[in-house]
Amino acid sequence: MSAEGAEPGPGAGLRPGPEPGPLCPEHGQALSWFCRSERRPVCAACAGLGGRCRGHRIRRAEERAEELRNKIVDQCERLQLQSAAITKYVADVLPGKNQRAVSMASAARELVIQRLSLVRSLCESEEQRLLEQVHGEEERAHQSILTQRVHWAEALQKLDTIRTSLVGMLTHLDDLQLIKEQEIFERTEEAEGILDPQESEMLNFNEKCTRSPLLTQLWATAVLGSLSGTEDIRIDERTVNPFLQLSDDRKTLTFSTKKSKAYADGPERFDHWPNALAATSFQSGLHAWMVNVQNSCAYKVGVASGHLPRKGSGSDCRLGHNAFSWVFSRYDQEFRFSHNGQHEHLGLLRGPAQLGVLLDLQAQELLFYEPASGTVLYTHHGSFPGSLFPVFAVADQTISIVR
Repeated sequence: MSAEGAEPGPGAGLRPGPEPGPLCPEHGQALSWFCRSERRPVCAACAGLGGRCRGHRIRRAEERAEELRNKIVDQCERLQLQSAAITKYVADVLPGKNQRAVSMASAARELVIQRLSLVRSLCESEEQRLLEQVHGEEERAHQSILTQRVHWAEALQKLDTIRTSLVGMLTHLDDLQLIKEQEIFERTEEAEGILDPQESEMLNFNEKCTRSPLLTQLWATAVLGSLSGTEDIRIDERTVNPFLQLSDDRKTLTFSTKKSKAYADGPERFDHWPNALAATSFQSGLHAWMVNVQNSCAYKVGVASGHLPRKGSGSDCRLGHNAFSWVFSRYDQEFRFSHNGQHEHLGLLRGPAQLGVLLDLQAQELLFYEPASGTVLYTHHGSFPGSLFPVFAVADQTISIVR
């Protein structure tokens, strides 16, 4: 038996616990001892030399009870302290927290209202500026046209006068008089001094007057910031180059150094360049989609005409190197916009994680946008003939269409 209590003998050496109380079912004696090994009260016989708890750690029941009472008292004190802390927290801290939350919410509202009011004011000012610019350009073109009308009306009148004069000479002068008439040459030179009308940009409305970096950026943010504003683009499996793997949802392209034999060759498939077209084409309206490009250092994203050739290694099939494709591309740390063999380098310091594409066929505008920073990376204005397909190329790892 351990040193926690004297080993009880079979007789008077053990003092029984207080009576009355539960009795040992085996010996009928009072449960005046506690066996720590079995964690239960036992009698003196159980704890004695011949008992079942011989060699166990035992102690008197009242000592165990006193220990438990002390633990209960300690736990009550802890609970009381915990209750006091909770009461103090509820009474003192939470009201302050609530007041601070109300105050911060009020300040946040004011900040939102202030900033959006400034944005609204700026937008209204930009609207007024652009409308005035459009009106001014319209007036300029109108005045140029009026001036041209007056000029050519005077020219017509002058030509008619010269013609009438020359016809009069033919009618009224005889041969000798006609030979001597110097006015014939003067009139001819005068008529030759009136030039034919020539095309002039001064007579055309300049659409560039509506191009505002602020308006473009806000417009792109508004379109791509709305899920309803983006298209559900999926890739046409029939067009996928054999060096690309297409995911089951037809939204992810992964480059492979080994040519896949899973794709059957067909007229739609790109057989050399790692290109793929979307299954959807656009002929009118506004369209937007986003592509996750953060895992790739070699890719192209943009639009292409359905007339883009698919076969061979020539530039007529290479995105951006022909008249059928308009693409934003990355090769390592080099970024550029390419169309018809013309490459405009873009001074980006880092590659975008996502690339937004906006195609406005009414305005004949293609825009590339970085959603994370709200930056317009490049805008192309031009004529897009026929139907246009979203187009993709990847030569390093993976790109994915985001919805």
